[in-house]
Amino acid sequence: MINLPIFAVAQMNSQDSINQNLGDVSVLMMQAREKGACLLVLPENFACFAAGQQANTAARFDDIVQQLQQMAAKYGLWLVAGSIPCPYRPNGQPVTGGRVRSASLLISPDAKTVARYDKIHLFDAQVSDNTGTNTNSYQESVTFEPGDEVVVASTPFGQLGMMVCYDLRFPELALLLRKKGADFLTAPSAFTYTTGQMHWQLLLRARAADTQCYVLGAAQQGMHGERQTWGHSAITNAAGDIVAERNSEGIGIITAEFDRNAVQQRRDSMPLIQHRRLGLLKDF
Repeated sequence: MINLPIFAVAQMNSQDSINQNLGDVSVLMMQAREKGACLLVLPENFACFAAGQQANTAARFDDIVQQLQQMAAKYGLWLVAGSIPCPYRPNGQPVTGGRVRSASLLISPDAKTVARYDKIHLFDAQVSDNTGTNTNSYQESVTFEPGDEVVVASTPFGQLGMMVCYDLRFPELALLLRKKGADFLTAPSAFTYTTGQMHWQLLLRARAADTQCYVLGAAQQGMHGERQTWGHSAITNAAGDIVAERNSEGIGIITAEFDRNAVQQRRDSMPLIQHRRLGLLKDF
């Protein structure tokens, strides 16, 4: 009998204390290791989730990464560090205009940062709250500079395509990740309660069905000051089925086996990428 790799996805309720949030990350990594997982995905803004704290968190970026590398080595896990505000671009140049980058990192068990993806699509939207009586405006582009590089990284389990939160709404990114060889996609997120209730599971399943990849959706859940997030961290297989979901509140992990052979069988039986006919995107 072949032992399949086990993926873990976290759910968090990050607040404004970086030290406390990193303490929660350590607990989640220990839980993932105890469940036999080889990879753990953290949510967006896991290190600090508080209005106006992006620059302060970015100032500690290198220290946060070092602590994560040490934890990855301690627990023997591959770690997708959901997203962290970063004051410099991947080439080392500082971000200008008072903004930062939203960086998602892949860290190996030997304490090395293997890949970095900077969130491409920024959440500039007006969203009614869960009572439907008020509208909140979100403008990530005021604080964040968008990334411009599509990232697929190699792991011992397959090729990992990296996304962050709002990226889930853009199928062309997921399809490009698939074209570049991705077997599974990560989607660390902090969906608002309203948008999550409407579209979170739908988007995870749609991107999985589009790309015939597993999709690992790590979510924030609960209140973060005045902002409320939806939660429901989930893992979707290559057929678009939810194979694990956290329906309870608060922090914790879910796990699922990753069957790369089943992914390939799905693609062989329905070769969607080869069947694409419309040249709407220059990359296809």
